[in-house]
Amino acid sequence: MTKLDDWIARNRRKLGRCPAGYTGWTMALYNLADSLYDRFVEKDDIADLEEAIALHRSALDLRPAGHFDRSRSLHYLALCFSRRYDKQGTITDLEEAITLNRAALELRSSGHSDRAWTLNTLANCLKNRFLKLGMDCDLDEAITMHQSALDLRPAGHSDRSESLHYLALCFSDRYDKQGVIADLDEAITLGRAALELRPPGHSDRAWTLNTLANCLKNRFLKLGMDCDLDEAITLHQSALDLRPAGHSDRSESLHYLALCFSDRYDKQGVIADLDEAITLGRAALELRPPGHSDRAWTLNTLANCLKNRFLKLGMDCDLDDAITLHQSALDLRPAGHSDRSESLHYLALCFSDRYDKQGVIADLDEAITLGRAALELRPPGHSDRAWTLNTLANCLRVRFLKLGMDCDLDEAITLHQSALDLRPVGHSYRLSSLDQLARCLSTRFERVQTAADLDELISLHRAILDLHSQGHDHHAKSIDKLLLLVKRRIQRHGTTADLDEGIVSYLDALH
Repeated sequence: MTKLDDWIARNRRKLGRCPAGYTGWTMALYNLADSLYDRFVEKDDIADLEEAIALHRSALDLRPAGHFDRSRSLHYLALCFSRRYDKQGTITDLEEAITLNRAALELRSSGHSDRAWTLNTLANCLKNRFLKLGMDCDLDEAITMHQSALDLRPAGHSDRSESLHYLALCFSDRYDKQGVIADLDEAITLGRAALELRPPGHSDRAWTLNTLANCLKNRFLKLGMDCDLDEAITLHQSALDLRPAGHSDRSESLHYLALCFSDRYDKQGVIADLDEAITLGRAALELRPPGHSDRAWTLNTLANCLKNRFLKLGMDCDLDDAITLHQSALDLRPAGHSDRSESLHYLALCFSDRYDKQGVIADLDEAITLGRAALELRPPGHSDRAWTLNTLANCLRVRFLKLGMDCDLDEAITLHQSALDLRPVGHSYRLSSLDQLARCLSTRFERVQTAADLDELISLHRAILDLHSQGHDHHAKSIDKLLLLVKRRIQRHGTTADLDEGIVSYLDALH
């Protein structure tokens, strides 16, 4: 029997000796509930938490409005419901936790010794509801409450680092939703401040190292500064050192490190980084066996790294392994799963790559089938719809080149046009969409020679040239392509009078 088990047994005996209604009855209920909650946190046995909730409810009933300890019962009952939400994901538990916390906060007005604690607890619940339901007002309120708690925890306060850390998480989440770089910068500033207050030996240092590293990685992805990613790798490695073999969070550090090395490979192309990402990903996967909540995510990350190594080195075994891993991830993301479209899309890319290498039409057909399934799950408004439109369109164009079915090429053009509409002027991938659409239209024009396709090709190449600034590697080639198209149109019509206004003078000026 552990020390905690012994403490629970003693609290049970004390409760059994207290007759209902006795002055010590309420405190006995509370003490037993509190010790059961602690054992749940340690051993994750839901039965302990269920009993703690029942006991705290009974204690709350004995502490009616006006009772000096009512706020404590409200607060601890809220903690229990929040924990049950964390374990089971039932939104009604989170709603109950928020209601109880608001009631506790009303009884812990300015000056109350536990006000900051309740502000912090309520803010965390609101943040969790934001992550579940996506309502910005919840996250904005959580930030306000964490800031209020921070004001009550000035320099030197033992819990100041906690408020700094949770505020950093909130600003990071708001950046993920809204993309405002100021929020990410604030998260990094707060994370650094929290880390200073969590020196080597602090129980939460690894958590703060991990959070700060993720924020720096996100800023790298936004702004492309290598120093941010290098620092993120260093911080994640420090966190990993604090999470040795057997630590419950070791797989998390392994996974995030793998992502960082993969991102650095994407930027710098050093194969050693990709190999390291694969090694770390395999280690993380070993610690996330079937049944682990993040297994699909790790399968997906490792598969993408293996696919990238296939594209770099051309080893078929890497791509075959990637396909197997993505299929395993898809099995863990059944119909209705929020990430199912991701697995479908990545699998489509893998089968397309295998077709490019081996030329087996069944692989291309499978890529198209998977691409269509992914597109159904990425309707108008989905952030990745344009990417899936382009991927499916590229596969259809390739099948047209293989089998010559006009319907495939026509559909590819329609899909590329839809993707271009989702990537307006200023979009980072607009040039890619213009190029892909122009390639398809060029293929159809060479096949059927329609004036409409030629007109659209001229418009597309003019738009491409606008994005190829003077001095760009493809600037001269773009001018040559546009000139060739204009000459072909002149040959067809015998005049330049019907060309887009100013096209000839535009080309002359570029020369």
